[in-house]
Amino acid sequence: MPNIETRLASLGIELPQVCPPVANYVSSTRSGNIVQISGQLSTHASGGIKGIVGADCSLADGIIAARLCAINLIAQFKAAADGDLDRVARVLRLGGYVQAGPEFYEIPTVMNGCSDLIVDVFGDVGKHARSAIGVYRLPFNFAVEVDAVIELV
Repeated sequence: MPNIETRLASLGIELPQVCPPVANYVSSTRSGNIVQISGQLSTHASGGIKGIVGADCSLADGIIAARLCAINLIAQFKAAADGDLDRVARVLRLGGYVQAGPEFYEIPTVMNGCSDLIVDVFGDVGKHARSAIGVYRLPFNFAVEVDAVIELV
């Protein structure tokens, strides 16, 4: 597998600057080689994807929103790894939350937008355990939020 920065470039992905926490928490915590990354929203420099998936936005929008979360997570991975994404030994777990409408049941399909990109970028190291949960509301009305647990070397 080529180094992660090369892989990101080949996929046309430019990582954003990490967003500072908006309340009384930190972006990540570390115990030994295990790092817990706080939830990342479906945001980008132009605003991101907001709304209720299945009502305000489509399944396709939800998948794109989850992909945005993956990009934001990777930026947080980089910060936690002191700028070196090749230090990510394993993506252990993703926890996905989709702001879902009352008749929307494609939560796992939305989360595939995040999971697929993580595996595309990290290969086998990116294969992870996962939760995909539909929720009533997310912060600032964003469509998707995903947190992660990774292992660093």
